[in-house]
Amino acid sequence: MPMKDDLELLLKLQVIDYDRGELERSKEYIPDMMENLKREIVEIEDTFVSNEKELSKARILQNSLELEVSALQDQLKKLKSMMMAIKTNKEYDALVSQIDSVRESINEKETTLLEIIERVEILESGIDDLKKKSIETKKQNDDQLSILQEKMDSVGSKVQIKDDERQNIIVRVPKRMMSVYERIHKNRGGSVVITVKKRACGACFKALPPHRIQELKRGDQMITCDNCGRLLVWQDGQSE
Repeated sequence: MPMKDDLELLLKLQVIDYDRGELERSKEYIPDMMENLKREIVEIEDTFVSNEKELSKARILQNSLELEVSALQDQLKKLKSMMMAIKTNKEYDALVSQIDSVRESINEKETTLLEIIERVEILESGIDDLKKKSIETKKQNDDQLSILQEKMDSVGSKVQIKDDERQNIIVRVPKRMMSVYERIHKNRGGSVVITVKKRACGACFKALPPHRIQELKRGDQMITCDNCGRLLVWQDGQSE
């Protein structure tokens, strides 16, 4: 088989190796993506549940404070009604002190009550949106998780297909050439066989001398870039 045909086979092998590498990498990043999606579902659900619990407690506290304020106001009315029956200054001072104490308690509880009411309003205004967001997030993420799981389940079979395609090419390429390919692939990664572009290496862009261009056009020998060491190939029909 002509050298040029061998190089064309290596170009195909390079694509197969890239695709296979992507499949292998997907074994790492797909689980990470799935974990992030699951975490997002849990976080939004936890936020909703937390706010719902806080709202429930705030409402209970609001009702309790309203009852306490109402009871203190009734107590204040009774104390004020007792003023008409006061006969001595000592009794008057004692009653005034008691009235002041109840008023202070009412003021404190009303201040706390206003804060609780404000918090309840904030929680109520956001709880429906939060619930809607939780439902939508779960649905969207579950759909994505299903797709990713299918991809994860199919990785093994896809890798096997690429392995079969790879083996089909390997047996057709001279061992010496495959040895060079594997060495460059190990050192340079996916870019092994590079097409010449504008009379330069398509990977490192090192200009090639005229005689090297002619050798590449003939396609009767294995030529590597003097600068980056990758295998060079001249494809018919390309512009110089």
